Amino acid sequence: MPNQSPDGRPWTRHNAKSSLPILQVKITIEVPFMLDRGNVSGVDMNAEDGVQLLVGKESRNWVVRNVSWLKSFIRIFLGIVWLIDGYLKFTPGLVDSFPDLVRRAGEGQPTWLQPWFNFWSSVTTGNAALFVYSTGVLEVALGIALVLGFMRKLAYLGGIIFSLFIWAIPEGFGGPYGPSSTDIGTGIIYSFVFLSLVIINTISGPSKYSLDFLIERKYPLWKRLSEFG
Repeated sequence: MPNQSPDGRPWTRHNAKSSLPILQVKITIEVPFMLDRGNVSGVDMNAEDGVQLLVGKESRNWVVRNVSWLKSFIRIFLGIVWLIDGYLKFTPGLVDSFPDLVRRAGEGQPTWLQPWFNFWSSVTTGNAALFVYSTGVLEVALGIALVLGFMRKLAYLGGIIFSLFIWAIPEGFGGPYGPSSTDIGTGIIYSFVFLSLVIINTISGPSKYSLDFLIERKYPLWKRLSEFG
């Protein structure tokens, strides 16, 4: 065989085996890089797929498998608590004792908090009935919304704010704090329960055991008032 090609250039032998290591290294380097960037089809999983995988029936975690009704149970139980709280606001004698309740909340508090309690004490003295009955109506409305699962987004956010107001005014921020203090008040705990429901519903999606779920099937825009995320 001649050592030159018809055009005068020398023949070169192509060894297929010699190129395999280079190709193999290239594949080894590029494939993980593509996986990291989501360039391979089927690798870039969206959030909804991830949630469905997380709550799949094959999961070994009992809480994850039953998150749909567990979050509804917590919501309904919390709603019943708020209904009881609201009912108690209409008991006889509470209106007369409410200003003293607010005044006593400020006793023993730090000096820099006294203007806050003095303000609310003066406001509630002449309008005790308005404050007590308004609080009772709001608590009953919040309880009904929680039990039925109605406008949950507004109910959860409103519950956080309302609980903090209760903690800050009649509960006196859970204080005054000292050697005899036993807790920090119930209002702050309620607010964290509501925050937990917000987080759970944001992660797990719509709650099928709710009135919101039925409304959303007919009016999708209702999700703006009921769903997070």
